[in-house]
Amino acid sequence: MLMSSGDKTAKLHYGPSGFRVLRPGHHVICAVSGEVIPLEELRYWSAEHQEAYASPEIATRRLLDQE
Repeated sequence: MLMSSGDKTAKLHYGPSGFRVLRPGHHVICAVSGEVIPLEELRYWSAEHQEAYASPEIATRRLLDQE
């Protein structure tokens, strides 16, 4: 089966207030839950760890666990 770019996972560089697309795609994967996050719904990430998170609760838990 052929996959369109909409089916691909994007590769992003996360900054403190935004992200830059390094490889086009439709979504990223949550670093903790493995959940698919469509780019238009991506709101939570860590610039320091270069990870995306599916929710604020997951982001907070991950950041507290890494301290």
